[in-house]
Amino acid sequence: MAAGIYVGSTAGYSGKNMVIMGLGLRLQKDGYNVGYMKPVGAMPQERGGVLGDEDAFFVQDVLGLEEPSNLVTPVLVTQDFKVRAFSGQCEDYMPGIVDAYRQLASRHDVMVVAGSGSMYSGRYCNVDGIRVVKELGLKAIIIDRLHKELNYDYLVVLKDTLGDNLAGVVLNDIPANFMNEVEGLIKPFLERNGVRVVGVIPKDPLMGAIKVGDLAERLGGKVISAQNKSDKVVENFLIGTMQVENFMTHFRKNKNSAVIVGGDRSDVQLVALEGNCPCLVLTGNLYPNDIILTRSEVLNIPIVVVRDDTYTVAKKMEVILSRHKLRDVIKIRQGAQLVSSSIDFAYVKEAAGL
Repeated sequence: MAAGIYVGSTAGYSGKNMVIMGLGLRLQKDGYNVGYMKPVGAMPQERGGVLGDEDAFFVQDVLGLEEPSNLVTPVLVTQDFKVRAFSGQCEDYMPGIVDAYRQLASRHDVMVVAGSGSMYSGRYCNVDGIRVVKELGLKAIIIDRLHKELNYDYLVVLKDTLGDNLAGVVLNDIPANFMNEVEGLIKPFLERNGVRVVGVIPKDPLMGAIKVGDLAERLGGKVISAQNKSDKVVENFLIGTMQVENFMTHFRKNKNSAVIVGGDRSDVQLVALEGNCPCLVLTGNLYPNDIILTRSEVLNIPIVVVRDDTYTVAKKMEVILSRHKLRDVIKIRQGAQLVSSSIDFAYVKEAAGL
């Protein structure tokens, strides 16, 4: 039977796909025949008349795998599935997951198994990550992405719950100014509690970046100028509600930031354009004046017009940038490189029995 590595996380949008792809590509490079499975899929997508999970299709494409969807993702969470589960009509899906895993594992040297959401997602119908790891006898690597703080309590509780099935944890998206605390305090604390830290992945602005065209779509807005530059990349955002002098001070420190500003603030709009921001997001469904439109075209900086007010757009941007899916080739390469240089592969292979 193939060695099995489960990649889960303490919350959704923590970087599971990035770690899975980085892990899979590295193991393939090391000469292993790598298989992939996502037992529970929460993003149903149809491809070629077959229903599967969007992430699972994508990861298989990156790893060059073609396996039947009913084996890769035996449980698909649709609206009907949820209604049945909450009504108490939840069957036992685990035998199907175990059978699919065995069929896939028989064809590969190592299986990389993807979690869905957090380790407890799916508990309402007994297909949570904890149960999957135990039933399949996998070694789990849990990702904890920094959101204000790390979930160190959660990681210690997972060690209590999973015991030897927990191979280790990966701390993701750690900014440079927090690295000393992680290395000097949190990592030693976790390891004293039996939680092995197998990698610390630094924050990389590119990983959360989004193209202007995609951003406009997600905000329900429209690109009204320099449309040919809609593939420019936005890494962050600035709100231009302050006085021009104050705005300029912040703007100089935040390159690659979209500027969110009222459609009537042509003073701030002009400063942002001349300062070469990746795009302007104008709120309140107000269109800019002709001078701003002309400068936008000359400087090749797209302008996006949205209906919402500035505060609402800023809140939406925060969510979009923290939950943007890893889909661009440049990001996959960068993600694989981050994983490869940050994770202790010798230990991971040893823990998995490779």
